[in-house]
Amino acid sequence: MLSADPRAALDDRHRALLDYAVALTVAPHACRREDVDALRAAGATDAEIHATVQVAAYFNYINRVADALGVDLEPEMPPPPAGAGR
Repeated sequence: MLSADPRAALDDRHRALLDYAVALTVAPHACRREDVDALRAAGATDAEIHATVQVAAYFNYINRVADALGVDLEPEMPPPPAGAGR
């Protein structure tokens, strides 16, 4: 049976990187050097940290561009939640 928390299957390093990607999405202004140091302490390499930041930043950017321009969702994508403005 699958865990209700998909993060449960991740090791500490990957969980820390995922949590950092979420933080970059939700509250980028709150991210600090100490967060990067914590990623290193969890075993993440500088290359993994850089890739995580690049991927999170790109997806945040492109989603904001799509939202700003009212780009329609692809047919296979679920509709946005009620009240999401589309």
